Amino acid sequence: MDAETRAVHIDGPARLELVDHVLDALDGLWADAPHVADRDRTLFALAVSEVATNMVQHTDDPNGVTLTVDIRVSSDDLLATLTDTAPPAEIDWDGVEMPDADSESGRGLALSTAALDELRHYADARGNTWRLRRRLAP
Repeated sequence: MDAETRAVHIDGPARLELVDHVLDALDGLWADAPHVADRDRTLFALAVSEVATNMVQHTDDPNGVTLTVDIRVSSDDLLATLTDTAPPAEIDWDGVEMPDADSESGRGLALSTAALDELRHYADARGNTWRLRRRLAP
């Protein structure tokens, strides 16, 4: 990591409290990264929150599933890697779109896709890994 890179690592049971901890950690990173514009902070935090919340809400066993979050803030980009130990999730990427205004759910991946430059999901027998990246303007 270069001198301008800041990082945080968080892990624990896949519960909503962990998502709160991740957002608090992001707030701490922003304090050390004044070069990150408010718009980039807001959109990246929204995407991280949506993906992490989906990971927690779609697990059948929050006590038996671990969620690990690594976030890096550099001079060029914002990067988050979220990994869980849940069964592999099947994502219909062709079906990811913003639902109608009356819908009460289903916005998470659509919002995240719009907010990020890169959103990838990998799954295998060990669990799921999500990679979220937002490039920063020079």
